[in-house]
Amino acid sequence: MNGWTVAATAALAAGVGATVWGVATGPLRRRVVAQNLSTSLACPALLLLSQGYDRPSYVDVALLLALLGPVGTLVFARLLAEDLAKDPPQAWGLTYTVAAFGAAVVVAVCVATGPGRALVKLLVVGALLIGGNLTASRALSGGFAGSRRE
Repeated sequence: MNGWTVAATAALAAGVGATVWGVATGPLRRRVVAQNLSTSLACPALLLLSQGYDRPSYVDVALLLALLGPVGTLVFARLLAEDLAKDPPQAWGLTYTVAAFGAAVVVAVCVATGPGRALVKLLVVGALLIGGNLTASRALSGGFAGSRRE
């Protein structure tokens, strides 16, 4: 066990427990935020495990998760738009914290990887992870100004 796997274990232990509890209990606004954040926590953990176990294929799984996770949240936001409009989620502090954690993990893994094609893939994963998380959180909290049909 090395530092990468310890960091991944800590991220998963802290994040998965909180997101499972958030998805399983509470009002709708807490459940959709927890579902969104589960992707945002699992993707950096996969990047850490990729580095810890020296398995580049885990980066591919993280790329897929960073791409499809926010899409799933946007589907939920669209399907539950009426219910979420009554009581919109407000979790911007948590969203920015998880986005900063994802950025820190991507930077650390990029530094450890060094220049090359793998670095470009890690940067794409980071951009998708952070951009997707912020976009999905924005959609959950009421969408973008001027894009609503009234």
